[in-house]
Amino acid sequence: MHNPLPGIPLVESPLFPQLKATMALTDTEMGIADSLATRGFAVFDFPDAALDARIDRIKANLGPRFGIAFEDAQSDKTGGERRVQDAWQFDANVRAIATNQAVLDLLTKLYGRQAFPFQTLNFPVGTQQDAHTDMVHFSSLPERFMCGVWLAMEDIGPDAGPLFYLPGSHRWPALNNGMIGRRGFGSKLSSAQDPFAEAWRALAEANGAAPETFLARKGQALIWTANLLHGGSVQNDPRLTRWSQVTHYYFDDCIYYTPAFSDEFLGRLDVRRPYAITEGAMRQGSYLGVPLPKPAKRGWRGLLRRLRGRK
Repeated sequence: MHNPLPGIPLVESPLFPQLKATMALTDTEMGIADSLATRGFAVFDFPDAALDARIDRIKANLGPRFGIAFEDAQSDKTGGERRVQDAWQFDANVRAIATNQAVLDLLTKLYGRQAFPFQTLNFPVGTQQDAHTDMVHFSSLPERFMCGVWLAMEDIGPDAGPLFYLPGSHRWPALNNGMIGRRGFGSKLSSAQDPFAEAWRALAEANGAAPETFLARKGQALIWTANLLHGGSVQNDPRLTRWSQVTHYYFDDCIYYTPAFSDEFLGRLDVRRPYAITEGAMRQGSYLGVPLPKPAKRGWRGLLRRLRGRK
């Protein structure tokens, strides 16, 4: 079947039920695709035969950076640093997880464009973060060509602050500043997601949506779509760890930007130049195969005006 909507990820397309038969998916991949399409997330076993040893090396390397007494089973594990960003820059095992070829191939099939990792986050404990979508932090034009993969580096019980998500919330409107009545371009925020929290709560209440928790076992991974509401549960037992790694992925041939600091309706985008970890280079972004030039004095507003006029 010809796809008349190439600007929508395959697993998020309204044509997915018709398109999926043409995607050359295995039975396992089809289950993942169906879950992403209907629920906004999918669970799978991370494909790395050396994963256990890799996790041990990551813990040994990153552990001292958190200021936590991991060796004391009774100590409070929540008082130190909660994450290390972009540890792939100095830890080969973090990088190996982020650039796992089987995961890249899977995401490329599911979205219909080549995937590339651009950020890693490593956590020794849960985030206890309120429900949010990644789209206010990381978005793209065309929309929704972004996803996250969360990997459990140990068995995670209900008292360790497990990941939670609102199934089906990926189908709700992708919020931007225009929808919530604020200006974003050039603004300063301590948290990019705070201005959207009220709207997310209202959407959850209106849809009768209840969060589900992911009680993962070591080596399980979860893909979530860009607009899925998710967060970290309250950690009931501060003595517990919740080691995990998040890798964020973009896809080829997109403009990359941050909606929380943008005013799309005015053509004022907080444009990103993500670092493609697999390539070791910054991505400038492109539109329908045409690379975007670096920002000139006229700014991105003028650039987008020119793009709209290009046939």
